[in-house]
Amino acid sequence: MKLDVNALGTFYRMAREGAGLAAGRLTKMTGVETQVGVTKLNFMRGEEIRHDFEDGTEKVGIRVKLSGGLDGHSVVVFDRNSALRIVEMLIAEADVEEFDEMSMSAATEVGQVMNSGFIDGWADVLETVIDVSTPQFIEGATAEPFFGDIDEAPGEGDMALLFQSHINAVGTELSFSHYLFPARDSMASLLERLRTSDGIEYDKLDGFDRMAEQGAEEVAKTATTLTGIETSVEIRRLNFVSLEAIPASVPNERLVGVAFEFDGTPSGYLLFLFDEESAHEIVDAMVPMETDDEEGFGEMERSAITELGNIMASGFLDGWANVLDTTIDHSPPEFIHDIGAAAIDPVIIQLGENQEFAFVFDTQVMADGREFDCDIYAIPDERDLERALNDLDVDRIEETPTTAEFGDVE
Repeated sequence: MKLDVNALGTFYRMAREGAGLAAGRLTKMTGVETQVGVTKLNFMRGEEIRHDFEDGTEKVGIRVKLSGGLDGHSVVVFDRNSALRIVEMLIAEADVEEFDEMSMSAATEVGQVMNSGFIDGWADVLETVIDVSTPQFIEGATAEPFFGDIDEAPGEGDMALLFQSHINAVGTELSFSHYLFPARDSMASLLERLRTSDGIEYDKLDGFDRMAEQGAEEVAKTATTLTGIETSVEIRRLNFVSLEAIPASVPNERLVGVAFEFDGTPSGYLLFLFDEESAHEIVDAMVPMETDDEEGFGEMERSAITELGNIMASGFLDGWANVLDTTIDHSPPEFIHDIGAAAIDPVIIQLGENQEFAFVFDTQVMADGREFDCDIYAIPDERDLERALNDLDVDRIEETPTTAEFGDVE
């Protein structure tokens, strides 16, 4: 199975169109104003998908099977309280606490209307007909009831292309996610029809994702060594998104970070972003003395954070270069201290001069028992990435471990 940017761009437009239709139908049905949030094409492994369901909350889902123009399964998943609030709006009950026959029917109706919105949007973009099965109501606190019996859902270690959309209800506590699990043969057929270039072998993308995993693990080890704070990779995803959607995925809070431009095969941008409390933890761990600025980030604080970022970047990118048997150089670190999307906007502006979409390695490194969260964004240039992937020898990935070199922090 081969893919290229044009084909994935069509899939992305499918996802956006479907999310827009679903949001409009939810508004018409409940009277609650809605807006489309972040839409992504995720290349996710089974364990990452299941991680989304491990927050300890009960969830409710409406699942349908697709056939015809696109085979697979479409699932709308609400947190349980959101599903109950929607049911209250529909059946005019003052307080719905449990799902009985009537409330299950109402929730199923909402889920079916929203599934149909997504599916009609995909059918419009593909100019085809997609048949839909009778909806199935599902409850549970893990991924198993929702996806465990779906052949298209990836297992442990397997990677699948997954459509994921979020719609936000304005002024009310409603939350849900949408998942599409397309059948591999059906997806391969669509990709073949939509491709406009030689494309990239899907298995090469799987290999590059494993390279990114090694890089993320190297970052975690580097952070542990330099700060003494035990860290590990918590969340890791490979997303295909429009550039304009990337800032919306960045936390809307004041962030501290380090940015790099890297050049070689591939070229692109690498960012490490911390919330302010995590950044202060780094400074306290790396500079065991009173610093220049207790409230902000003076010269000594900036030096500690940029030094950590510099060594993490070297470990991350050296691993890529070793596997690809190439050279990747990165710029001097640029310190960032800004609010949310503003921290990443300069990168988006630079990339936007030559491309509309990007593959984004979106990773979170977290500490055990301490405030230390680091979000990593690796955004390669799409043309360089295609060349790098076509040259990738996947057998080299496990044979070329990366070991970072540590210097003294001044």
